[in-house]
Amino acid sequence: MRSLLIVEPDVAAVRRADLSPSISLPKKKTPVYVLEEYGYAVLAARDIGKAETLIGSADALILHMPLNDVKPVGHRLTRAKALPLFWWCSAASAADSLQYCEEDAPVDGLLTASMSEQELHWSLHFGERQFMERQQWLSEKKQLEGRLEERKWIDMAKGILCQIKNISEAEAYEVLRKQAMNDRKRMVDVATSIVRVHQLLQDQK
Repeated sequence: MRSLLIVEPDVAAVRRADLSPSISLPKKKTPVYVLEEYGYAVLAARDIGKAETLIGSADALILHMPLNDVKPVGHRLTRAKALPLFWWCSAASAADSLQYCEEDAPVDGLLTASMSEQELHWSLHFGERQFMERQQWLSEKKQLEGRLEERKWIDMAKGILCQIKNISEAEAYEVLRKQAMNDRKRMVDVATSIVRVHQLLQDQK
């Protein structure tokens, strides 16, 4: 992880018109200065549009802003490219975040100017691992939701076949399976067609 995109607080305008007070830091405490000193390639953006044009070249996203702005800004940017998301916690950004300590901010790690080069390296490393685990969990969740949705259509189609043909659920399942094989389609596609045709016929009665 060498290329880091840093987004400063004034991009919080994406969420509301009244901007948070600008987070001013001594130059040597700014994320850009610290990270460049440690040898990272830094991409800096002060507005969402610029950040969206740069994110394709970044390995991680660092947001330097109050926590209540991290969620909407991070969500918008990571829709363009999924990246590990870090919060740069300065004294000012921490103070501006006190009332939002329960905020569900999707951050993978925390960075500060007081970290040594090695501390910052390990924070980025573990944050990247956290991101990968979160991505895997989201992928598994999506697959599970997809299977549940398919099961719903198949169960509805079986119910319709049981009613119309006066057959058991096992026999209805076999009808669906054979039809899918004959049509060279997925069983859920056959089931969806049966349910939709049945609903259309019911609506026309």
